[in-house]
Amino acid sequence: MGSATGSAFDTETLRRGIEGTTGNTLLALYADDAEIRIVDHNTQPSRPRVLHGRGEIAALLDDVYRRDMTHKLDQCVVQGDHAAFTESCQYGDGTRVLAESMVTLRDGKISRQILIQAWDE
Repeated sequence: MGSATGSAFDTETLRRGIEGTTGNTLLALYADDAEIRIVDHNTQPSRPRVLHGRGEIAALLDDVYRRDMTHKLDQCVVQGDHAAFTESCQYGDGTRVLAESMVTLRDGKISRQILIQAWDE
C-alpha cells in the first residue's frame, strides 16, 4: 500500500482516515456527489441503506468516530478507477466488526461505494 499522487486514489490518506480519531480525513476522499450503499444484518441487499452526498456521509462518519472503537485498514487494492479495501474494527467491549468495500473512483475521489459489514452479536 503506497501513497498515490496526482488524480490517483491516495491509499495513504485512506489508511490515515480509517485509522484516525475523526472522520474528517476520510471524508476528504469522497466526491461531493458520492453515494454509499451499506449492506449488513439490519440493511439487507434488497433494502440497503443509501447515503447521498458528502453531508450524509459526514453524518455517518461523525456517528462512527464518536464510538469507543478502533479502526484498522487491513488491505487495499487499487486498479484503474476501482479500489477495494478491508477494514477491521473493535469496540471497547471487544465486539469486532469487519467491513469490505468496493469503490468507484472519479478524479481520485470516491464516487460510489458498496460497503458490506458484519459484527459480533
